[in-house]
Formats: sequence, C-alpha cells, structure tokens
Amino acid sequence: MARKFIRTRKTQIQSLSSVILLCLSAVAFSQEASQRVLTQRALEEQESTGRIFLVNDFAQYAPRNALDMLEQVPGFVVRDDDQGRGLGQANTNVLINGVRLSSKSQDIRDQLRRVNVDNVEQIAIIDGTTLEIPGLSGQVANVTTRGGETSGRFEYRNNYRPDYEPSWFGGEISISSSTGNLEWNAAITHNTNRGGALGPSIISDGSGTITEVRDVYLHSEGEYPALSGNLKWNAPGGSIANFNARYEKTYRDFSNDEQRNLVNGVDRFRDFDNKDRDYEYELGADLDFAFGPGRMKVIGLQRLDDSNTGSYRVLVFEDASPSTGNRFLIQAETTERIARGEYRWNALGGNWQLDAEAAFNELDQSSQLFNLDNTGAFIEVPFPGGTGGVTEDRYEMILNHGRTFDNGVTFQLGLGAENSELEQTGPGGLTRTFWRPKGSFALAWAPQEGLDISLNIARKVDQLSFGDFLAEVFLEDQNANAGNAALKPTLSWESDLELNKNLGRLGSTTLKFYAQWFDDYIDIIPLPGGGESPGNIDSAELYGLEWNSTFNFDSLGWQGAKLDLEITLEESEVNDPLTGEARAFSRHYDRELDIDLRHDIAGTDWAWGVGLEYNHVLPSYRLSEVNREYEGPIYSFGFVEHKDVFGLTVNLRVFNLTDGRAVLDRVVYTGPRDSSSVLFRENHELEVGPIYRLQLTGSF
Repeated sequence: MARKFIRTRKTQIQSLSSVILLCLSAVAFSQEASQRVLTQRALEEQESTGRIFLVNDFAQYAPRNALDMLEQVPGFVVRDDDQGRGLGQANTNVLINGVRLSSKSQDIRDQLRRVNVDNVEQIAIIDGTTLEIPGLSGQVANVTTRGGETSGRFEYRNNYRPDYEPSWFGGEISISSSTGNLEWNAAITHNTNRGGALGPSIISDGSGTITEVRDVYLHSEGEYPALSGNLKWNAPGGSIANFNARYEKTYRDFSNDEQRNLVNGVDRFRDFDNKDRDYEYELGADLDFAFGPGRMKVIGLQRLDDSNTGSYRVLVFEDASPSTGNRFLIQAETTERIARGEYRWNALGGNWQLDAEAAFNELDQSSQLFNLDNTGAFIEVPFPGGTGGVTEDRYEMILNHGRTFDNGVTFQLGLGAENSELEQTGPGGLTRTFWRPKGSFALAWAPQEGLDISLNIARKVDQLSFGDFLAEVFLEDQNANAGNAALKPTLSWESDLELNKNLGRLGSTTLKFYAQWFDDYIDIIPLPGGGESPGNIDSAELYGLEWNSTFNFDSLGWQGAKLDLEITLEESEVNDPLTGEARAFSRHYDRELDIDLRHDIAGTDWAWGVGLEYNHVLPSYRLSEVNREYEGPIYSFGFVEHKDVFGLTVNLRVFNLTDGRAVLDRVVYTGPRDSSSVLFRENHELEVGPIYRLQLTGSF
C-alpha cells in the first residue's frame, strides 16, 4: 500500500522539486541589494527600543554558545516552535539574524547550540508584533551573528542511576564555518534516555478489599543517533538561500514486568515489552530574493518517518497452566511535503505579506494482532481496522498587514482561509472536504520605558494525528481504540495578553493571560457502533496565566546570584462525551512550577545551584476507566559547575533529591463508567531514585 500511495503522489513530488529548482534559478534574476530585506529594517528600527545584550553581559556564566547566553537573559524563556500543521506562521520566539528556521525536525535550541559564542554579536529582546513577521507576538529574541573561521564544539553527557541503570553516554559534535558568502554547520548527535522505577502495586475490588499485590519493575532505554546540517548562501544581488537536512534513527525499548501475587488464585508473572525501531529524514530549502517592489521567499520541505512498533504481553502461571498472551505489531510510514511562498512589500504606510502554502500529508499503516495458543505459538487473528491509509491535501492563503501609529501602537492583521481534503482508505473509509477561515490580529504598545504590552487573537486549525483514524490495541493496559473515520480537525480561537516589565538591575518579569475556545475538540468518545476511539466534541474552553521572572540579587549584596521563576495555572472545561457533565481536559497539566537558583561565585570559575519543579496532572478518561498517572509531583535538583577544567566546562547535576515517585491511581469499571460498578482499582507509588548527570562542554 505504501508503494501505491507514493505513486499516486508522484505529481506532487515533481511539483515540489520544481519549486525548489525555481528557487535556485531565481538567484540570477534577483534585483539589486539596494532593496533591503524588510524584516532586517524592522529589526534595526525596533532594537533601538528593545533590550540589548552583548557577549560581555554574560561573562560571569562563561557561555560556550548562543543558547548558553539566551538561557541567562532575565525573564526570557525559549518557546519551541510548534509547527504541527505545515510551516504556517511563525510561533517560536527566537530568530537568528531576523529569520526563523524553515525546518520542522531541527528545533531552535539545536541551532543555537551550534553558534559559537565568539560568533554572537548581540541578543535583542523585542516585541514580536513590531516585526514584519506574521504570527509573532510577545517577547522575541533576535540573535545576531557574524561569520568566522572554522570552529567546533562538543558536548559529552553521562547519566547514571545507581538503583536501576548503568551509565550511558550521549552528546554532540558540531562544526561550523563562514567563508565569504557561504556559511555552513554540521552536527553528529547521539541523544539517549533511560528510565526505571520499581515498587509494589495494590489491586483492590470495588469494596476496597485487597485482591492482589504486584511487584512492579519498569525499565526503558532509548538511543537516538542523528546527522544534521545547514548551509546558507548570500548570493549576488542580495538573494539569500538556505538548505537544511537531518537524518535520525530511533532504538527504543520499554518493559513493564510484574510479579502478581493473588490473595485467592494462582500467582503469575506478567511479561510486557514494547520495541520501537524508526528512522526519519527531512530535506528543506528556501530562497529569499528581491522581486518587484518587495521580496519573495519560497520554501520547499519533504519529510519521511518510517516506524516499526511491536508490543508483547504474556502471563506465565506458577501452577504450570498454559500461558496466555498477545502480540501487536504496527508498521507505519508517514510523509509530508510542503511548498510555500511568502511575498512582502511596503505600501500605503504599512507592510504587507501574502502567504500561500500547499501541503500533502500521508499515512500508510498496517497492523497485526496475535494470540498465544496452548502450544506457546502466536497465531494471527483478523484485525482489519488497524490497516489502511490516510491522506490530506491542504492549500491555504493568508494576506497580512502591519503598521505603526504615531502613538507607538503597532498592529498586525492576517486574513485568509484553507481548503483541505481528507481521505481514508480501509474499513469505513471516507473522503471529505473542509473550507476553514484563518487569521490573526495583534497589537503592541510600550506606554513607558521598560514596559511592553501585547495582545494577540488568532483563529487556528489543528493538525490531526492520522493514527487516530485506525484501530490500535494497547496491550499494557488491555485497552483498545476502534478507529474513527469521521474525525475532523479541531478549530480554535486563541487569545493572549502579555505584559513585560524590565526591572533594571533587579531583572525582568513577564505576565501572560490567555484563553482558548475550541470547536470539534478531540477526546476519547464512545462510538455509535460500539467501542471507543478519539473523536470530536462540539466545544471546549481553556483559561490560564503564565508568570516568568528573573530576579537578580547583585543590588541586594549577593553578587552573582539570581532566581528564575516560572508558574503556569490553567482551568479547562469540556462536556464528558459519556456522562454529558462538565469536567476538565483529560490528562491535562493544569498546575506547573519551576524555581531555579543559580550562584556564580564572584572572582572564581565556580557556580552552583538548586531548583525544583512541580506539576499537577488531571485524570484521563476512557469509556470504562478513569486513570491518573504522573511522576513527582515534585522533583528537585542541585548542581555544581566549574567553567575551566583544562579548557572545559564541567557540570555535575543530581536530580530527584526529594524522592519523587511514579504514581498511578487507576479505576476500571465493569462497563461504561456512568452506569457500572467498579471492577478493580490499581494504586502504586514506585521508587524512581536519584539520577546523576556529568556534562562536559568544550570548543575546538
């Protein structure tokens, strides 16, 4: 089936290739460099009123790269770019030389790590609405860099969990260079993760009587090697071309083994394993060149993700009864192809930008379900709902306009729409067409020096998870999704009001209020023909606030010390699809707190710090189950750092000083939870233990 889908999209691939070739050939026809990039002019105008940080401002932290610097900017938190639906409008809050990265697999943190501190000219914190980049609002960091000789950096990470895991190794080596009009960087990355927890789990019946005690051991490990590279060419005539590529593999294993000791009945051992073996790649290119009275930017991107996932569950009985079990396999290939054009110009006292984007997404999936027979062999059973394909062809166009008034108020307005066709093959397959208006409105105002206020309102369409269209079995919890061919993308109105106050030597503080109203919100729903699966609920809403602050203690007499504080509070409401009663969002983090204290000891290369994070997660709901699962809820850490050990920065960190736990509170009913009795309850608080991390960072 994968080959069939690829053949049916042959013309789309050819169209995308043509766009990229057109980008390259257009260099020869670009106009003179006197037509400056509009965004760069806007940056130069706004940086005069924003907060400017030079490399020397971060001397006490001895930064190695641009990310090290940006993470020490008072009151600023890097927001990752969520580009689930195409490339769309910018929503990351970091630019590099006034430009956002035209990539979906390389996040902004990766790019900042690869910018050597010697190549950073300055960091400017600006209100995004004042820039000529649609979709930006609130505090935005523009990192200005300069070319340099060939240089490299490396980072080595060794994590150790004495109670569960041996040490393992990760890190990155990157190299960058700039020669004339050409800039490039390349990186080899090896990310890793290990997880582990153990302890007793208590099973009780509806009356609270203990029926079973389980000894639980969770274990996970992952290896994620990757290659990536970026190339920038400042072509003759003022054109700018960018190319980026990334390839990553995934080796991820998880086990949840339980020795089940029954009060009445035969004791048994539950063996559960899950394996993921994936590879993915992304190729992207963009070209910005003078065209007519303004500038044109054309972008092409192609991604592929090929994944193979297998789950295995077996019960082994101590009385030598035949074992029982299941195996479930999924092979899925996901592709995405995007062609996008952005044309911007000045007219009628303001700036204008016309965006057009075509995106083609595909999922081709096959699933197999097996049951263990009395001979110990896995026998395949029919599972047609897990095999099929989903495609979405989407086209959108948005016209954006921005201007600044005499009183210093700046606004941006974007109006447009998207048209998409969703097609599912397989059982219950449907083909549907959607037309959705989209747009945004933003205001920025600086009523006094050091105070910035911004308001943003946007109409958005969320990206569907194509796997939700098809059936899936979850062997670990003995649950299943039946698949839902009638899924629709969620629509939302989103608004936020952000206030940023520069406290001078004391630091900076940012307070943001936000609200979101959803149509066709997605949650687990009962299906008309039986079973359950992700589906649409008519409406839902969410309200929240974020407070991010940095408080410097230098002026209070504690030289080199600062406190970073992040608080998020949210309230949400949706009508439960089974009971009809209002409740909060399923498995939603509604309370979060991060506190970090850092002290760089004056006159030395030593630094130390402590911190904690707290999170509160709400229960998740299925047709016959309510499940609240989380970790912590409080995790704490401490670190010590030396900034020059034979030219290296050495950081030793200890995580989970306050004994955070892996917690589960699960209630399973005999049928629909609104009309059935409790079948059993499962409760545990598993020990996680301390985690030690040694990190070495250097340059060459």
